Amino acid sequence: KNKLKVTILGAGSNTLIRDNGVKGVVIKLGPSFSEINKIDEATIEIGAAALDRKISNFAKENAIGNLEFLACIPGSIGGSVIMNSGCYDTDISNVLISLKAIDINECCEKEIKREDIEFFYRGTNLPKELIITSVKLKGQKVLREIIEKKQQSFIEKKKLSQPSQIKTCGSTFKNINKKKAWQIIKETGCDEYREGDAMISKKHSNFFVNNGKATSNDIETLIKKVKKTVNEKTGINLELEINIIGE
Repeated sequence: KNKLKVTILGAGSNTLIRDNGVKGVVIKLGPSFSEINKIDEATIEIGAAALDRKISNFAKENAIGNLEFLACIPGSIGGSVIMNSGCYDTDISNVLISLKAIDINECCEKEIKREDIEFFYRGTNLPKELIITSVKLKGQKVLREIIEKKQQSFIEKKKLSQPSQIKTCGSTFKNINKKKAWQIIKETGCDEYREGDAMISKKHSNFFVNNGKATSNDIETLIKKVKKTVNEKTGINLELEINIIGE
């Protein structure tokens, strides 16, 4: 009611928070928004704060297929809908039925159907004033053994190709016209760049790493340096996949 700026934060996995913090109010939904309930044999309703990998495991335990890819997305389902997160040829838009959200301006909860949302690569047209509270996802009835095998193969694939157990904001830039951002960064020699204690992962050059003492400014400066070099060498304008917030 005091008209403070409101920032909605999911799990924070694809977010870089600047060193001077975020002005206004940051809203992050707590554990009471993490419930997962089975509605019918292939549909589940999930609190927006539930972690994607937990949803994938719940679906596996209940023999619901097509949600295996969520095991590889390090975020919460609310944030994943906003970003239209995905991997291995599928994304949230393929499995979403509807969502419930509170409109900050109108102070009311509303339900929005999948067909009323415009999804695109790593984004949607949902207004920033919405706080997603829950989502409904639809998979399909599949034998648990098949789901387990598919989920495990995705997890193994990710372990082999992406860094894990290190400090990173996740995938930094969006892919461009089916050309992978990591390839562009590597081909232009940017994968050797460093800034302070920030560097680019040797395992996957679209992951920018904090070696332990990097500031947010180090990471952001490294991002700008790579973006500038890529543009100068190739004419490609890399677009951020991560969100940078704060002062």
